[in-house]
Amino acid sequence: MNARSNRWWILTPQGALRAFSSPEPDAEARALQGLLTSDRALDEAAFLARSGVTVAWLDAAAEAGWVESLPRPLLGPDARLDDFLQHVIPSLSGVRRAVLASDGGFCLGACGLAPDEAEALSVAAADFGAYAERQQRRGWGGARGFVSFHSDPEFLLPNWSFVPLWVDGNGYWLIVGGEPLLNNAALVELLWGLKLAGERYSAASAQSGPKP
Repeated sequence: MNARSNRWWILTPQGALRAFSSPEPDAEARALQGLLTSDRALDEAAFLARSGVTVAWLDAAAEAGWVESLPRPLLGPDARLDDFLQHVIPSLSGVRRAVLASDGGFCLGACGLAPDEAEALSVAAADFGAYAERQQRRGWGGARGFVSFHSDPEFLLPNWSFVPLWVDGNGYWLIVGGEPLLNNAALVELLWGLKLAGERYSAASAQSGPKP
């Protein structure tokens, strides 16, 4: 067994943003997303087989800081999505106040906020998403990125930051209070949990499909 065969790979937070920050991921982003398709980290051979990328591509992704190797397999999230969100999203906010919303404006999970504030932020995220889409149709795509709102005129620390994410065609907004702590393994865990939850739902729907 060579040294490379005894390695497992996972996304870094930077790689997670590269992979899941566009509604239309390119080939590179789709390959990175493949690292979160199993209930545990993929070993190198399994990832190369699933994704179709080369060893050279994987080494370049590691050099770019998008992926990192592990000495042993890492298990993915296996809790119910509601419970999982309560556990993982607080770590992404410097004041432990955060919301995960659908792009339709529904609050999927929140911590550190009253329910009405979490709902209001979820709706605000959906409204901003619609605004960004309108601007893109008019020729300006700058609004499709990350956005922060400040009350400090020096723009030092945001009150709220809105991070758009897309998993298997489904849009989400991660909304974090205070300093956004996105360079955090919790971001990878969040996206991994959403990816696995979507795959479990798809599998269950296929099994309980229309009866003859």
